[in-house]
Amino acid sequence: MHTTLMPTTLWNAMRRGFFQRCPRCGQGRLFGSFVKVNHDCPSCGLELHHHRADDAPPYFTILIVGHIVVPLLLMMEQRWQPETWVHMVVWLPAILALSLWFLPRVKGALIGLQWQQGMHGFGGHVD
Repeated sequence: MHTTLMPTTLWNAMRRGFFQRCPRCGQGRLFGSFVKVNHDCPSCGLELHHHRADDAPPYFTILIVGHIVVPLLLMMEQRWQPETWVHMVVWLPAILALSLWFLPRVKGALIGLQWQQGMHGFGGHVD
């Protein structure tokens, strides 16, 4: 267990969270299952249960996925004018896959942000 860890930058904390690792040490797994945050880091012991990501991860996930899918969908429509069923077959699975891929990564990045900024109990004080 680490006893003295140097503070990290906001970018590093968010990057570690994005890769689903502890924002402090970068070693321990952030999630015990898909998006269920571990109570504490198995590597350095950082208490992770303080996070309050709430609705922000789904919101940012929708924002990111929308900015990826909509331009591609419009380009496909302008270039080939496919039938509606083709759009359904292509874009519904793409939206689902991208959303499931981005959601835990966005949540991890937000937890890294909260930890680095000392928000929601991570700073040692009650909000």
